Amino acid sequence: MADDLPLRPPPPLLDDACALFLDVDGTLIEFSQRPDTVQLLPDVREAVGRISDRLEGAVALVSGRPLAQIDALFAPLRLPSAGLHGHELRGQDGQVIRDAHDDHTGDWLHALHQQAMRFAHGHPGVLVEDKGPSLALHWRGAPHAGNDVRAFAERHIRGHSGYRLQPGDHVVEFVPVGSDKGRAVRRMMQYLPFRGRLPVFIGDDLTDEFGFDAANGLHGWSVLVGEREPSAAVFSLPDIRSVHAWLRENAY
Repeated sequence: MADDLPLRPPPPLLDDACALFLDVDGTLIEFSQRPDTVQLLPDVREAVGRISDRLEGAVALVSGRPLAQIDALFAPLRLPSAGLHGHELRGQDGQVIRDAHDDHTGDWLHALHQQAMRFAHGHPGVLVEDKGPSLALHWRGAPHAGNDVRAFAERHIRGHSGYRLQPGDHVVEFVPVGSDKGRAVRRMMQYLPFRGRLPVFIGDDLTDEFGFDAANGLHGWSVLVGEREPSAAVFSLPDIRSVHAWLRENAY
């Protein structure tokens, strides 16, 4: 029956004209109550490296994590990457470009961090993650606190035009306006080895919708990990394990 068909088919294999953009958490690695405790399987790292060689370096990691955390996870592999939702950008030449923010923003973030720590103290299991120019509140360790965390975030974002809230899987993040994964993809596609290729973006979370829109708009395609709706993704893979299998298929 037609109703039994999947909403989105599985993605085809990459061809040599593609550029691959990979989200990290929820796509390549499982979520954890603490973001600093996750690990990448060695064979997945190897498959990503082989695909990068095959595509002449046109593979990038696009994550909400800082570049330093991305590099630690993938070491010794060091790929073009967008960290902090594109606030940090590193191309194939290794040069890192960071968006600037003013001193007033720094003062506001410092005060926000202090208020968030007090809030987390009153909500055991809530984790405050200081990312420098952004701040994330995780409630994976306190599922019952989700509504309180969201209310805290909504209350503290009011009146600050330079920041927006980015919801995710058991997390909400204060991120600079203009920093998103779609902008990161569009910027990287202007430079070699990505320029002139068809972008393929794979991700699982709401933050990845920006990447899906960018890839689709540049005549490429997008892959949702999981079954979240709504989504702009064209294709889907059911889970992280199937992403790993797809990567291994593309590595040889």
